[in-house]
Amino acid sequence: MLDATTRSGGTATATPQAAATELSVAAELAVAAPAVLTAARTGLTTRCTRALLSPWSRLSLLVVLLAAAASSVLLFEPQRLLADGWPPQLGGAAAAVAFAVAYGLCTVAFVPRPLLNLAAGALFGSQLGLGTALVGTVLGAGVAFGLGRILGQDALRPLLRARWLKAADGQLSRHGFRSMMVARLFPGVPFWAANYCAAVSRMGWLPFLLATALGSIPNTAAYAVAGARASAPTSPAFLIAMGFIAVPALVGAVVAWRKRHHLRGR
Repeated sequence: MLDATTRSGGTATATPQAAATELSVAAELAVAAPAVLTAARTGLTTRCTRALLSPWSRLSLLVVLLAAAASSVLLFEPQRLLADGWPPQLGGAAAAVAFAVAYGLCTVAFVPRPLLNLAAGALFGSQLGLGTALVGTVLGAGVAFGLGRILGQDALRPLLRARWLKAADGQLSRHGFRSMMVARLFPGVPFWAANYCAAVSRMGWLPFLLATALGSIPNTAAYAVAGARASAPTSPAFLIAMGFIAVPALVGAVVAWRKRHHLRGR
């Protein structure tokens, strides 16, 4: 009978059955290797995607975007519109649309709205300046709210642990329209701060945008009229506009002073 191996000169020769088994195993490994590599790559891609879409990664992206926007504002100096005027190449409806878009982007980049409202009145007059500034206000508020809601809410909501933060969040979440109307009518809270605070809360899109549009009308109109009549600072229209600017600011300061005890005590 033949043994599984025959020894000749100190070497061993495998039988055909053993060689076939080894070839079969090698073929299976060759077939399985691409699947293993694909699974490993898929797992790595999934982990990288989860890391990039994590709450803190999105918040970091928001911080980078806002820092870049603020830096751009410092470089381009939009306040020069008050001194140099609008580019002569743009006129009519095209100028109003371009200004409204620029207005919205500037508010996202922390440019104060009073400056932009004065520029709108100075460039387009009281009525068109008011309309253009309101469109830019709603546009900028919507962009800021969307950025804060998508990129910042998931990371920042777990940090609302202080009593006054919880109280403010509850007020914005339960009474969104009323709270935002007050914030817009009485300019005690910066425009950008109100936008991002509302985004972190559970306030809905419609109450936020509607309250922003309606609540911004009086203050925006006052600044637009002041900008349009800035060349005549003793005119009745300019003095009345300045009164409408000063009175809501004073009332807002008084309300904020009284509300601080209420928030701290909760």
